[in-house]
Amino acid sequence: MRVLIAEDQLLLRDGLTRMLTAYGLDVVAVVDDGAHLTDALISVRPDVAVIDVRLPPTFTDEGLRAAIAARRAVAGLPVLILSQFVDAIRQVAAGGTVMDPEVVALLLRRRDILSALTPRERDVLRLMAEGRSNAAIAAHMVITEKAVSNHINALFAKLGLPPSSSDHRRVLAVLAYLDQ
Repeated sequence: MRVLIAEDQLLLRDGLTRMLTAYGLDVVAVVDDGAHLTDALISVRPDVAVIDVRLPPTFTDEGLRAAIAARRAVAGLPVLILSQFVDAIRQVAAGGTVMDPEVVALLLRRRDILSALTPRERDVLRLMAEGRSNAAIAAHMVITEKAVSNHINALFAKLGLPPSSSDHRRVLAVLAYLDQ
């Protein structure tokens, strides 16, 4: 599996490279700032990209913004916002979604955005952001998969995410909160 790493701290970048290589992954590109990340993602087209949210020059959300821009240019580009779990990398590369629980907590604190969502829709979004499937969400919330699907469709509508063959609405629903 071909991996691109975007991390500004040399020790962490080197550690990630070594760890992923030890798990049999091929690190094909390493970027240390947001300015070069979008171009690298588009030109390298890795199987998965492991990206730090905060990159130079402002250390705010350059990694996330670059990932969003690259996903607009390359539909379905698998991106993992920095996680320490190699299994998460494999899950993202296989089309799944995984987000750090701290990022999810930050999203859920943004009440202004979530005010349009019902409490059930917020719960579903939180579990989606944790990388859970509809079946896992249904089991966790003790509701049917059909109910989960209805909640997801409602939150997509409230977030202005129409059906699309080229966009992954589950990812966009979570990223919409971070892109404000």
